[in-house]
Amino acid sequence: MLFFRKWGFPTVMLGPFILLIAIFFFLPVILITILAFTNMDSSMQWTFNGLANFQRLFHDPNILEILNHTLVYVVFTLVINVIFGLILSIITTYFVQKESVSLFIRTIWMLPRMSPPVVYILLWLWFLDSSQYGVLNSIRSLLHLGHQALLTTHPMLVVILANGIIGASYGMIIFSSAIKSIPQDLYHAAKVDGSSTWSIIYEIIIPSLRWPMMFVTMWQLLSLLTSYEYILLLTKGGPLHESEVLSLYSFHSAFQNFEFGYGSAVALVLVVIALILSFLMWKVFGMNKMIKNSRID
Repeated sequence: MLFFRKWGFPTVMLGPFILLIAIFFFLPVILITILAFTNMDSSMQWTFNGLANFQRLFHDPNILEILNHTLVYVVFTLVINVIFGLILSIITTYFVQKESVSLFIRTIWMLPRMSPPVVYILLWLWFLDSSQYGVLNSIRSLLHLGHQALLTTHPMLVVILANGIIGASYGMIIFSSAIKSIPQDLYHAAKVDGSSTWSIIYEIIIPSLRWPMMFVTMWQLLSLLTSYEYILLLTKGGPLHESEVLSLYSFHSAFQNFEFGYGSAVALVLVVIALILSFLMWKVFGMNKMIKNSRID
C-alpha cells in the first residue's frame, strides 16, 4: 500500500510514455543487436553466424570511402548548423529589435524544417536540375554561362548545403532563446563604456551561449550521424557511393540488398561510434558541470 501511494500516481501518468519508449526505442535496439549476429536475408530466416558480419564489414571495399564521406558530411554540416544558426540568432535578436520582424525571419527559416522532407528536397532538385529548366541553370543562361550538373559533379557539396541550411534553424531557435535571456543591463552598460557592436557580440553574447552551443553541437552531431533521409531523397548516396554515409549504407544493405543481418551490423557499429563520440564530447565540453547542483543556497 505504501509503494502504491508513493509510486502509483507517477506510474499511471508516465506509464504510457514509458511503454511507447520501450516499444519504439529500446526494443528496436535489442532486435538490431541480435540481428547483427545473424545471417538474416530476404527469406526472413536466420541463424547466428557470430562475428561474420563484422568481419565482412572490416573487409568491405567500400567501407573506408563511406567512413570518409561520413566524416566530411558530419563535420562540415555540423559547422554550418552551429555557425549559421548562431549568425541567424544574433541577427534576429540583437540587430533586428522589432519582434514582429525577427519572428517573421525565424518563421521563414523554420519553414523547411516544418515542411515534409520530400517537399524540401523537391525544391532542391528543381533548383539544381541539370536541364535548362533548372533554376540555377536558368540563371546561368541569363549570364551566358554553361549549364551545371552539381548533383552529379559535386553531390557531397549539395548534400552538405541542403542539410546545413535546414539544420541551422534548430540552432537558431535555441540560441535566440538564450540571447533573449541575457539581461539588457549588460548591453546598456557596455554601450555606456563605449563598446562597439562587435565587442558586445564577442564579449557578452557569445560567452553567454557557451552551454547552448555545446548542447546544439552534441545534439546535431548525433542527429547527423544517424539521419539519412535527405541524402536518400537527394542523391540516393550516388553517384557511385560519392555521397553515401554510414547510416544510408546500413539502410541500403538492409532494405535494398535485403541483407538484414549485415545492415544491422553496420547500424550497430554506427551506434558504437555515436556513443564514443558522445562520451568524448561530454568530457571535452565538461557537460557534467552543467548538470551539477548550484553552489548558491
